[in-house]
Amino acid sequence: MGDGARTVVDDRMTAQVVIRFAQGDDLARVVEIERASFADPWTLTAFRSALEEERLNFLVATSGDAVLGYAVSWCVVDEAELANLGVVPAMRGQHVGAALLDRAMGDARIAGCTIMHLEVRESNTAARALYESRGFGMVGRRRRYYRHPVEDALILRARLDR
Repeated sequence: MGDGARTVVDDRMTAQVVIRFAQGDDLARVVEIERASFADPWTLTAFRSALEEERLNFLVATSGDAVLGYAVSWCVVDEAELANLGVVPAMRGQHVGAALLDRAMGDARIAGCTIMHLEVRESNTAARALYESRGFGMVGRRRRYYRHPVEDALILRARLDR
């Protein structure tokens, strides 16, 4: 598919999900999901900038016309970073986040990256379980990284070349 769309069919999902590159029409819903997901959310301006930056991989998960989640990542030389991943609260646990993460990791691998990094709240056990299921392990800690509420970030890394 020319638009970078890939259909995800997983018998654990309740709906067929398509992962594709984000478009301008997706931004309002992405911001709604972001606000429902994070205490210190990215702004519409930040997402608009991400959409306009060619070196960023800005993906959305959709089912029909509904945006269910998004992921923003990038590669620099041979290292990738997952900067943001969010899923509609009602769809959490339905493997939408896993599909987005798998696609972001796969795209980074195709771009020549061998490692992916990310930060996650220490208390976010659901996200940590997802990341660990994809081979991420803790390599560091950023003390008091998050502001609302103040909390440490765990720095996770996964090898992409396996």
